[in-house]
Amino acid sequence: MAKHDPNLSLLFHALADPTRRSILTRLAETPAPVTELAGPTGLRLPTVMRHLSVLEEAGLITTSKDGRIRTCALAPKALEPMRTWIDEQRAIWENRLDRLDAFVMDRMKEGEQ
Repeated sequence: MAKHDPNLSLLFHALADPTRRSILTRLAETPAPVTELAGPTGLRLPTVMRHLSVLEEAGLITTSKDGRIRTCALAPKALEPMRTWIDEQRAIWENRLDRLDAFVMDRMKEGEQ
């Protein structure tokens, strides 16, 4: 098995939930306070905080507190281990498909002769 970042499972788990993905999409625009992130979800604040803690644990967001306001920001570099893993998988499968294509083409040429 190929070596990969030990936090890869945390990243995939964090992105598996549509609420967390929508929060990340919102944070891609600009950092936002928790209350602003909670509004569109229709969820209670403790539930949103749990989603945010999963995202923070995976390294996908950072949070800062100024008085009573907690602001979240996207940490896009955290996606790099996923990108690397996906690129490696793509290369493996493209190689396999290229070999399959070559095999099929060889068989077709043999059939024509």
